[in-house]
Amino acid sequence: MVAINIINIITLPLIAAFGGENQAKGYLLVTVLYGAIFTACHWFCFAKTKEIVAPAEKKSIPIGVQLKAAVQNRPYLIALVGQLLFGLVHYGRSANLMYYFKYVEGNEGLFTTYSMVLMIPSIIGAAAFPFVFRLLGNKGRTTSLFAAGTGVCVLALYFFSPVTAPIPFYACAALSQLFFCGFNTAIYAIVPDCVEYGEWKTGIRNDGFQYAFVSLGNKVGMAVGTAALAAVLDQLGFQANQVQNAAVQGVIHHAFSTIPGVLWIVTAAVLFFYQINKNSYQRIIEELAVRKGEAA
Repeated sequence: MVAINIINIITLPLIAAFGGENQAKGYLLVTVLYGAIFTACHWFCFAKTKEIVAPAEKKSIPIGVQLKAAVQNRPYLIALVGQLLFGLVHYGRSANLMYYFKYVEGNEGLFTTYSMVLMIPSIIGAAAFPFVFRLLGNKGRTTSLFAAGTGVCVLALYFFSPVTAPIPFYACAALSQLFFCGFNTAIYAIVPDCVEYGEWKTGIRNDGFQYAFVSLGNKVGMAVGTAALAAVLDQLGFQANQVQNAAVQGVIHHAFSTIPGVLWIVTAAVLFFYQINKNSYQRIIEELAVRKGEAA
């Protein structure tokens, strides 16, 4: 998240430097630059990645069997819905950030300030997860708490403006980022427990399948969230680089605050019902060890 905030901070100055008066050219050149950097990073990562431990031989499990096992894995279904909502609300709101500062607040440069304010809370939030988990003893409840905190703080942003009330606005923004980064750490910590639960419940261990579908759920949410925002704005008459009508401004404002705020609280409600805690997880691990010992 720190890297994303850094990118957000430098993007607008780079667009201005590369494009001058031609903003479209600036966006294009910055996109090409970022694409080249990210591609080089991936090539470097894959070139330096080596297998140290030989993967164990596994027999192929039919996709139908894996789907049936996943349906019986209630904690995994909760995690999957949580990831779907995560993608929907987070990426939908992220796609709207620049619009909010440009068309509602009238100053897109505030986006850079906003991103700078989020830097330190991002680090604190990610570091807070293990401490909160230690208190609650349940990764789902921990994730739920962070989601609820994010939702309340994002909802509060509707009532403040970075222009007329900068202190409460940036305070709520910082708190929302702290809670979000705690959530972002916790939501991925859930999946390994679901893998163990699934093997205990059904006898089928399908790590790759579960991780793949969790990622798919997140990407589906992302696609729906960003596409829905674009579709609604288009229907209401959005015109780029123009003064927007009241309906468009209203949607952009709500998409920045109230809508994601409510959806974060819904996400918290879903994840609250995740039932694996420290004690039940330890019992599952012990029972799996006994089964594997008997089968050996």
